[in-house]
Amino acid sequence: MRLFFVILVCTLCYVKMNAQFLDTLHEVFNHKSSIDARLESRNSFINNQLISVTGVRLGVAYQRKMRIGGGLSWLKSTFSSPFYEQNNDGGIDTVLKNLKFIYLCYYVDFVFHKTKRWQLSVPIQAGTGFAWWQRQNKMNFYTNDKKHFFILYEPGVTVQYKIFKWFGLGADVAYRFTALNNKKIGEKLNSPTYSFKILVWLDQLFYSALPESKISKRFGPAVW
Repeated sequence: MRLFFVILVCTLCYVKMNAQFLDTLHEVFNHKSSIDARLESRNSFINNQLISVTGVRLGVAYQRKMRIGGGLSWLKSTFSSPFYEQNNDGGIDTVLKNLKFIYLCYYVDFVFHKTKRWQLSVPIQAGTGFAWWQRQNKMNFYTNDKKHFFILYEPGVTVQYKIFKWFGLGADVAYRFTALNNKKIGEKLNSPTYSFKILVWLDQLFYSALPESKISKRFGPAVW
């Protein structure tokens, strides 16, 4: 955990200390934008249990150096805990309930170091959502179970390696900070998160496969 924060602080300091940062940012926004659409799956922990958070993202990308947008994420894994409820006879029943949460988020991802094959970026996302316990496993936001509002902030670091112009591998490490009433929900959602990615750039694949097409000549060619 401490190593992650050291890496994150060093990364942010590098960005701040780079004298060309503002000039680069200005240059990025002067270029045409493209659509940034993706599915995400991140691993994290609740009470030392590995869980998966799935999400969809939609935004704009500028020159493949800056991505801005929003999305929706939700708990995909099953995380259960026993609850004790009084029945009609005055006795106590043990009821197994499943934790659920869902949140809207907004993200910014800036590439601060890029070579032909390697890329380092600083993704940051923030958002708001709800967490609750329900009996059924399948998520149902419209149940009568009490919802607990929370605020989320998640900074991180992403590493990407391009094998071909259109194919690469990546990994990111981040930390999810949440502000909510943990006593009411019963679980702390603060956790490190990580994911490994297989990256395919469909536009670059098209330009590489059909370099003589009208589309490739207009929008291409494929670039590193």
